[in-house]
Amino acid sequence: MPGIHKEFWKGKRVFLTGHTGFKGSWLSLWLQRLGVELSGYALQAPTQPSLFELGHVASKMNSVTGDIRDLKKLSETLNIVRPEIVIHMAAQPLVRYSYIEPVETYATNVMGTVNILEASRNTPGVRALVNVTTDKCYENREWIWGYREHDRLGGYDPYSSSKACAELITAAYRTSYFGAKRESSVALAIATARAGNIIGGGDWAKDRLIPDIIGAFSQNEPAVIRNPQATRPWQHVLDALYGYLLLAEQLFLNGQKFSAAWNFGPDGRESRTVAWIADTITRSWGSTATWQAVDQSGYHEAASLNLDATQARSELGWESILGLDQAIDLTVKWAKAYQSDRDMREFTTQQIVSYEKLISQ
Repeated sequence: MPGIHKEFWKGKRVFLTGHTGFKGSWLSLWLQRLGVELSGYALQAPTQPSLFELGHVASKMNSVTGDIRDLKKLSETLNIVRPEIVIHMAAQPLVRYSYIEPVETYATNVMGTVNILEASRNTPGVRALVNVTTDKCYENREWIWGYREHDRLGGYDPYSSSKACAELITAAYRTSYFGAKRESSVALAIATARAGNIIGGGDWAKDRLIPDIIGAFSQNEPAVIRNPQATRPWQHVLDALYGYLLLAEQLFLNGQKFSAAWNFGPDGRESRTVAWIADTITRSWGSTATWQAVDQSGYHEAASLNLDATQARSELGWESILGLDQAIDLTVKWAKAYQSDRDMREFTTQQIVSYEKLISQ
């Protein structure tokens, strides 16, 4: 397995959208550890509490408050920062919320993608761009095998279809603009990254399984579970971020060879039911924890979804390092550290350091 090359990242100018969110905060802390010149662009942290605030993420980076839908401000910020690498993570990321606010979802996920691509192509010096989408961009036929990068895109709900749109937009920009030589005589290499259901400490988003369970347990209440028999490709946030970092590095170094769509999903054996996840967290949390299933029908949610990450394993050398038991254990430990008033920037960084040691073995 290839490690994360600190000598590559040190001093690189990186522009990260969505840095105040759950995944964005984890990636910001990792990039800071790698010594990059990091600039972030996002709205205020989407939850209270948030890893962004608990981890004092803004303290060692250039943090800009801005809306990805504001092309003028986004372009101005990029031209000031002049990044070499852009990682686009800003999004409306929730399926159930997208049913309630479809216009916001499409405006953010579709036009936000157009804006970051347009701003990047007009900013000299950008060498690599990773657009983070989702496994839900596929037309889900509920089959048992994993979706591959060339499978048909789709989306039943506004969130999923907005991410399929983001994939199509990225492909159109890639073929229309990013294959041509630029003023710097370097082509901008662009790729999309599709990961599974991400878990990890510091996620307080509403209507997500792990945050809902841990939130209930933290209040000594039973967790309420929808669709206990639904299966997903669960993975720890660090496994997904590891893939994004490897991809960004290869885009920068080898350009068009890696300009494509990439799946970063766990081994198919790690696809488990919601009930299995709830049982495992219950055992890990302790004797006071319980959960119960409820009928909350009304919004369609896929019953089964898997990714085939063969391309990432063979071409990038990436693989999911943490088994699901390990991922849940790390998540529960993070939640209990937070309950114990630990320094969460230090604790989160310790989990990143431990992960780096795993991939360097």
